[in-house]
Amino acid sequence: MTEMDKLWYVKLIHTLVWLFFVSAIFYVLFCGIKNRIGTLTWVAIGFVLLEGAVLVAFRMVCPLTIIARRYSDSTMDNFDIFLPNWLAKYNKIIFITLFLISLLIVVVRLNFN
Repeated sequence: MTEMDKLWYVKLIHTLVWLFFVSAIFYVLFCGIKNRIGTLTWVAIGFVLLEGAVLVAFRMVCPLTIIARRYSDSTMDNFDIFLPNWLAKYNKIIFITLFLISLLIVVVRLNFN
């Protein structure tokens, strides 16, 4: 398997993991907006917080990015994931903000029910 093949597989896995966590964030947002807060909401929150802990442990760099770096010396923000470069660049800012807003909505719903 070539280095490009290995990078492609890392990008695929990274993109699928990203989709999972983005889906979890949007699920938390949906639950908060619709006031449908249940066990699965808390599971999604837990997964996102666990992802945050991993990022903190790796100094805000995804471990899959570290693996992908073995196979590429690209300076593009999306060298390690199948996302548009602008989204890869601002990914953490966008989705941390969205997650915090989602959490706030959930907390407000819990306090007013």
